[in-house]
Amino acid sequence: MLAIATWYLASAIRLWSTGRSWSITRTISFLSGCLLTAYVLGAGIEGYGYEMFSVFMFQQLMLTMAIPALLVSGSPGTLLLRSTPHHGLGRAVFAVAFAGLRSRFGRLILHPAFTIPLFLAMFYGVYFTALADRLLASWAGHVALEAAFLLAGILFTAPLLSRDPLPRRETSAGRLVDMFIEMPLHAFFGVIVMTATAPLLRSFSSPPSSWNLDVLADQGVAGGLAWSFGELPSLIIIMVLMVRWHRDDTRKAAAADRQADRDGDAELTEYNAYLDRIRSGRPSTAPGTRTTP
Repeated sequence: MLAIATWYLASAIRLWSTGRSWSITRTISFLSGCLLTAYVLGAGIEGYGYEMFSVFMFQQLMLTMAIPALLVSGSPGTLLLRSTPHHGLGRAVFAVAFAGLRSRFGRLILHPAFTIPLFLAMFYGVYFTALADRLLASWAGHVALEAAFLLAGILFTAPLLSRDPLPRRETSAGRLVDMFIEMPLHAFFGVIVMTATAPLLRSFSSPPSSWNLDVLADQGVAGGLAWSFGELPSLIIIMVLMVRWHRDDTRKAAAADRQADRDGDAELTEYNAYLDRIRSGRPSTAPGTRTTP
């Protein structure tokens, strides 16, 4: 994450140094996401994440929900396109970026029919099968699982919050529907873990004896985190989506009013004339259509 944060900050500075604008808020958001990733995966927490279900669940919730929202809100794709020179290696970067925007694969992996099941699989599919124990048995598997959490979180969050160019765009209503589908299923997972009467994973069933850790109590804390703390980022995302929806509708209404002022509200006049023709029984065509001789 240090390399990614360095690239982002250097690109933003490049724009500022040439007199071009770039949002300070987006910069803070992205760098905060990088810093939070380093903290969550740092030695101070990572070591406990190998032995305690509650700590590992905290890491997962941060990697799948909080950190992706910060990274996506930083609009790294837009920064890449604005800061990359249009010559030399920059041409290759633009070619790859535009190919990705036009790709069917890009549209597929950002479709709710893919992102929502993938996101939920990071909970139900990982913990209610033998997959978690197999991966957590080794350092490489542990790291791979954490990387999968982050990737799934980004794929789920990007269509919801991203202002970057994307292969496909969700409507405001569609984004809210996606969130309301995910939230209860996510909360239900937390309830299952919290009320389980036996350890779900062998990987967390034998912590160091010197810790005097109650495995079931720790598992209950993990479930409580998934049920309560995990919903907070979702609620924040919903509020952001509703504010954006209101702003978009306000902006569209203002644009329609300006158009009406320019053309004397020709569209409304045409529609009223169309209704008059219907009432009088005269042949009519729908507004905005043309008849051929």
